Amino acid sequence: MSELAQVLEKTFSGDPKDQQYALNLLQQAADGNFPEYVRQLAEVLSNVNNGPFIRKAAGLQLKNTLFSSGQTSFDQKKTRWLSTPSEMRDYVKKCAMMALDTETIRPSTAAQCVAAIACIELPLNQWADVIDQLSVNVTRPESSPMLREASLEALGYICQDARDLPYTGPILTAIVHGMREEETSNTIRLAATTALLNSLDFAKQSFETETERNIIMQVTCNATQSSETSIKVVALQCLVKIVSLYYRHMEPYMGRALFQITLQAMKDPVDEVSLQGIEFWSNVCDEELNLAAEAEEAVEQGTTPENVSKHYALGALPHILPTLTEKLAKQEADSEDDWNPAKSAGIAVMLLAQCCGDAIIDLILPFITQHFTNPDWHYREAAIMAFGSILEGPTKQKLLLLVEQAIQPLIVTLSDTHPAIKDTAAWAIGRVCDTCEGIVTREQTLSLLLPALSSALQDQPRVATNVCWAISSLVKAAYKVAVDQGGAVDEKGTPQTFILSPVFQNMVTELIKTSDRTDSNENKLRIAAYEALMELIKNSPTDCYPAVQQTTIIILGKLESLLSIEDALISSNERSQLRDLQSQLCATLQSVLHKIRCEDAPLISDSIMAGLLRIMGRCTGKESEAVVEEALMAITALIEGFFLFNLFDRGDRIETIDGHE
Repeated sequence: MSELAQVLEKTFSGDPKDQQYALNLLQQAADGNFPEYVRQLAEVLSNVNNGPFIRKAAGLQLKNTLFSSGQTSFDQKKTRWLSTPSEMRDYVKKCAMMALDTETIRPSTAAQCVAAIACIELPLNQWADVIDQLSVNVTRPESSPMLREASLEALGYICQDARDLPYTGPILTAIVHGMREEETSNTIRLAATTALLNSLDFAKQSFETETERNIIMQVTCNATQSSETSIKVVALQCLVKIVSLYYRHMEPYMGRALFQITLQAMKDPVDEVSLQGIEFWSNVCDEELNLAAEAEEAVEQGTTPENVSKHYALGALPHILPTLTEKLAKQEADSEDDWNPAKSAGIAVMLLAQCCGDAIIDLILPFITQHFTNPDWHYREAAIMAFGSILEGPTKQKLLLLVEQAIQPLIVTLSDTHPAIKDTAAWAIGRVCDTCEGIVTREQTLSLLLPALSSALQDQPRVATNVCWAISSLVKAAYKVAVDQGGAVDEKGTPQTFILSPVFQNMVTELIKTSDRTDSNENKLRIAAYEALMELIKNSPTDCYPAVQQTTIIILGKLESLLSIEDALISSNERSQLRDLQSQLCATLQSVLHKIRCEDAPLISDSIMAGLLRIMGRCTGKESEAVVEEALMAITALIEGFFLFNLFDRGDRIETIDGHE
């Protein structure tokens, strides 16, 4: 036993070699005699004479022998545990349950072990009394705070990980007991509230019963008013999940409690709290959008929908929108990758626009007009974000009036001095292109927009990436307008020309230059540039075909040049970047090949096929799967379009393709 303790101690060593050595020894012990191994781990865990970190290490190793998030690995561990003699399993369970009352480190590893065993045995109707044992631990007055907290943790883990759980009644009774305002221990209230969050998926029966539902809602709403931030946040997370799972039962609580609680949370200066308040209303919108779609489908089918929208979002809109727009202005310049209330508010405004339609425009327009030229960049950016966020949902007529007034000032903001403004402006312009194609394709609009996009494409990567997306949206808008106008088309329905034809070649050239920038790996700029290039090719009219031909040659040349430098690359990072670039080029080549005319096949088919097969021949290992897939799809495009002849008389081609099936 002392030897095992020494090995367990090394699993916490700061030396990676010591750690690996210890883990290897533990694995050998598990493989050599599993029942004896888990017995000794359980004894170390339950022995109060061992140090807390040694006990924790024993608990973690025991849990890891029993549980895995992957189904295949879990099934293997489950089989091994169930093959262990029942008396040994009972002994391990007894030790783990004893440790709940004595383990001082949190989170409790004993609780994790109890849950891991329960998740294996409960679905098989084994260890059927574990839920009752844990529930009694929580509700019994003489239980120590340590035992109550650890038992609640165990119940929470069981709810989180169990595949099938028929024991919700006793679990919820224990959880509600731990969440009561009378509970003086914040750690116990937090453990209970966390357990509730994990159990909500299984609480359908309780939410169908009014008395039980009222109790759950009362203790949850009370917990949102806790002075302890961690409890408040988890309680709000419960409300966020409840409104999604049990929307149809929320009417008695929405006006009396949920509206005020979540509005108060949205205004909270603590980001974690504010995020949950915002997320609540985003989830309300999600549910009501789904219900609207179901209602529409029911009308088409002549049936009655099972559930109907209560239009909570529309009723709350005048009250929550001012808070959301203020949150939009709280972003920081260096928080691109951080999820924060400002970003969450942007998503919420989008969903409210989709959910409430025209009603949002008159309410949000004063904020947009007031702050579009605000000296404070936070408010300028917030105004642009608000504008871009409401472009899906309102009627076309209402949108056109708004966009007509805003498009020119919006284009001007692409040359703002602050990168966040330019970044958001490019995104908003892309949204305008998606929704109001008639406005952005007017000559007077394009005369301002095209130079502004060209200039912003040279900006820092975060800005240029969104400009690429705006270009993609613009070319799709131009193509749609050309098709809708009903002009001359070829046999495939491709329009003869469109409004961007005079600048098409220049747009292709600029995007290729952007993909070659030395900083194109930042903010996924290279990917964005190639995606925009693909949209240009895909949506090109007949009179832009020469540019398509030239792009084919350029892309093929880039692929060949990459093959020539591949052998000189040494580091794995360089090779990874090479594979990414090859994958993007192959994807771009697919778009080009779908546009190439059959009469051009003899000029390019052999060199394209040879290049693609060389790439596939050099791509081995899992890290190259994306390249091989894109290359195969490019070959498919080549074959489908015009290359059925002269394919299967080349043995090397067949051999290469067979090697990557």
